[in-house]
Amino acid sequence: MEWENQTILVEFFLKGLSGYPRLELLFFVLILIMYVVILLGNGTLILISILDSHLHTPMYFFMGNLSFLDICYTTTSIPSTLVSFLSERKTISFSSCAVRMFLGLAMGTTECVLLGMMAFDRYVAICNPLRYPVIMSKDSFVPMAAGSWIIGVINSAVQTVFVVQLPFCRNNVINHFSCEILAVMKLACADISGNEFIMLVATTLFVLTPLLLIIISYILIIVSILKIRSSEGRSKVSTCSAHLTMVIIFYGTILFKYMKPKSKETLNSDDLDATDKLISMFYGVITPMMNPLIYSLRNKDVKEAVKHLLRRNVFKK
Repeated sequence: MEWENQTILVEFFLKGLSGYPRLELLFFVLILIMYVVILLGNGTLILISILDSHLHTPMYFFMGNLSFLDICYTTTSIPSTLVSFLSERKTISFSSCAVRMFLGLAMGTTECVLLGMMAFDRYVAICNPLRYPVIMSKDSFVPMAAGSWIIGVINSAVQTVFVVQLPFCRNNVINHFSCEILAVMKLACADISGNEFIMLVATTLFVLTPLLLIIISYILIIVSILKIRSSEGRSKVSTCSAHLTMVIIFYGTILFKYMKPKSKETLNSDDLDATDKLISMFYGVITPMMNPLIYSLRNKDVKEAVKHLLRRNVFKK
């Protein structure tokens, strides 16, 4: 069959780190350990946010949603990646690839919007503390969290539908660990400028707009705190430090991955490919692992809730 002729692809080949067999075993062990930490850490945060009445606030409600999101996101990608490291067969069916592409994009979009919501919550808490109970009431923050999930699902559904309708030719090698939407789009034997435009619009709305909201919120927070010449100002900074650290790690990885310069000489090199894949792994594994660690280490309320939960379990025994 000629290259120009279309074929109905039934599976893709995930290249991953197939060119680095020694690294595959090393990363299998590392990622497995990280996945266990992700499940334990985020699971603990969800548990204490439900059981401890002191944490029944908008901030910790958003945090619980973020932890649940991280568990879902990693569970849709890590187990299959671990299996591929040990298996000689690194193929995935077209339908399974579409499902993973949809889930990954939905979770990523939802996390961006959630981080923006959390920044707005911190802004209201610090800059408008008297109006906080009214603005961030249960009738407000629950729909805000639900809206984040709905936006993620709709954005992912639209982009996934447009991608799976593209015609694919004989090239079925995805140069990635998973079915990342951009990596799949590049395999299409058709003009993908329309898909790229849709992706650009979605990125502007659901990635850059929340980032702009976060930046504006923290500028206003810093200005407000600088006007307070007391220890109260420093204590308010500590309530934002965990969220701000998460934002820096999350968006810093995304910006570095997609905006770092690529010279023509190294654009197609294997070293560059390996670097991009490792950056993607950092974004998809280390970030969800760091979130509960950041919140537990930099938040007194979470520390006290964990200690209370442990003491209660010890006394029961």
